[in-house]
Amino acid sequence: MKLSSTCIRCLIDRQEERIHDIEDENKKSAYMKEIAGIIGSSETDASAPYLVYKINSVYKRYFGQYPDYEEEKAEFNSLMLSMEEELEEKIRMGGSQEVILKNALIYARTANYIDYGAMNQVNRETLLELLEKAEEEELEEFTFRMFQSDLQTGKNLVYLTDNCGEIVADKLLIKILKEQYPDLNITVIVRGTPVLNDATMEDAHLVGLTEIAQVVSNGNGIAGTQISHLSDEAKQVLGEADIIISKGQGNFETMHNCDLNVYYLFLCKCEWFSKAFDMEKFKGVFTNEKYL
Repeated sequence: MKLSSTCIRCLIDRQEERIHDIEDENKKSAYMKEIAGIIGSSETDASAPYLVYKINSVYKRYFGQYPDYEEEKAEFNSLMLSMEEELEEKIRMGGSQEVILKNALIYARTANYIDYGAMNQVNRETLLELLEKAEEEELEEFTFRMFQSDLQTGKNLVYLTDNCGEIVADKLLIKILKEQYPDLNITVIVRGTPVLNDATMEDAHLVGLTEIAQVVSNGNGIAGTQISHLSDEAKQVLGEADIIISKGQGNFETMHNCDLNVYYLFLCKCEWFSKAFDMEKFKGVFTNEKYL
């Protein structure tokens, strides 16, 4: 996805916030000039997650290792695991297979709120409120029918994860997909190295995702799915996919215009996405690459 003026402003603002409390003004000024150069000289198709990946290496050169999100990841993995049984009960309350699948998609989408890339703060109470109201949300009907049709004929589905905690809801959706389409081969792709609060192989093991599906690393620390930077294994898996479920804004930003059969599933969490999809903040998108 091409950078908008809003995304450029956000990139700059987030970096200034990141170094705000550092006292060395000369170093801060030099850093901001260098990252402004990275953004200004970027290619027209450069995505925000890829630019942040490049900016992170500059940050480490100036200020050392950037803060990790281990506490946040542990908090939301633990919270969502504690709610897993309750969420599964809510998903299965629909009765029919169609309603159960819709519910699983909606709850997985709602859990996309847990995103420290799009927001400075993730509020536990807001997450619980969104999950409580998830049953009131709906899916775009045309997209859902197309998704069902693809599931009936597809052989290989790739699930691109996004954040910790969220992957517990992803696990429930994958569980439902495996029940309803037992001949469908499902492979999950996680981040190769820690970035923000995104899910890695360690998190996939922690929440039991590796027990129900094959999970592979994307081979890098980009907070999205930059195809040119994928590991050989991830690139092969993605290339063989009939259906791709792409979770989160970062995966959308890096995958959009990829000419693959991608179903994007995420919440709008920032100004650009709310405007682009004509939705209020924290409302959900379910759409296919072909119709964007």
